[in-house]
Amino acid sequence: MTTTLTSTGPPSAGKSATGRERNRYAAQAGGFAAPALLLVTLVLYLPFLWTGYLSFTDYTGLGNANWVGFDNYANMFSDADMRTAMLNTLYWVVGTIALPVGIGLALALLVHGLPGSFWYRLPFLLPYAISGVAVGVVWTFILQTDGALTQALRFLHLPGADLQWLIDSPLNTWVMIGATTWQGAGVNALLFGIGLASIPPGPVEAARLDGATGWQLFRHIYWPMLRPLTTVVVGLAIVGSLKTFDVVWAMTQGGPGNTSQTLALLMYKRTFIDFKWGSGAAIAVFLTVITVVAAGLYLRRQLSEAKAVN
Repeated sequence: MTTTLTSTGPPSAGKSATGRERNRYAAQAGGFAAPALLLVTLVLYLPFLWTGYLSFTDYTGLGNANWVGFDNYANMFSDADMRTAMLNTLYWVVGTIALPVGIGLALALLVHGLPGSFWYRLPFLLPYAISGVAVGVVWTFILQTDGALTQALRFLHLPGADLQWLIDSPLNTWVMIGATTWQGAGVNALLFGIGLASIPPGPVEAARLDGATGWQLFRHIYWPMLRPLTTVVVGLAIVGSLKTFDVVWAMTQGGPGNTSQTLALLMYKRTFIDFKWGSGAAIAVFLTVITVVAAGLYLRRQLSEAKAVN
């Protein structure tokens, strides 16, 4: 009986070679990522750190920045304009989730399965190609005092002709949310339409054979399968609503007075109109923290619920 011995080398040789190869790949990946990280640092993190520093000063855009500690933050929360801006921003969050997202989902469901469904969504998608300022200009023409809407209601003898759409508060905020809905519902319909098209036909056909129709199909088939996409759409809506600026500035500039201004608009006014850069920086930091926390909590909750279901 002959025994053949095969030399395989030290047991750790293969592992160490693999480790060196992994480190080499990591170093190469880091080299490729370094320019992007440097760019992000220069255009995002450094300005935020500078803004955070200014929020603790009384800087006015000229001269030296004197350290004032937390005075800007204390004054911010005791400011009536700040409370109005926070309430209006809350309106924007609720309205932007309920209207553009809700209407977009309804449009996608209505045309789902119809021949040429894209062409039904196209008229609602076109306003998305318009900038926010252009949307504000168009709807200002419609909603201004004695504007197109008022004249149409008066001609048709319908109620509402006496309303001051852009003057009365909080009506002015809600009609601006309506203008944003006109712009954003179409793209949400497109996204939900793509999500519906990706649903496999098997579960839908099985549910229909069991007698499910309408609301039952939506609740038990479409909605659970659209949930990952809905998480993304609603998350983007939350972030966008917290940063609302262009439509409000184009339509009312936060007025009359400060009744329709948002946090982003108040930040702009404090910095570039009142030249209170420290106060504006404090609002910017507060708005950034609120946006990150709100989006993070929402996404974390949705992802944890999805894991629980799976």
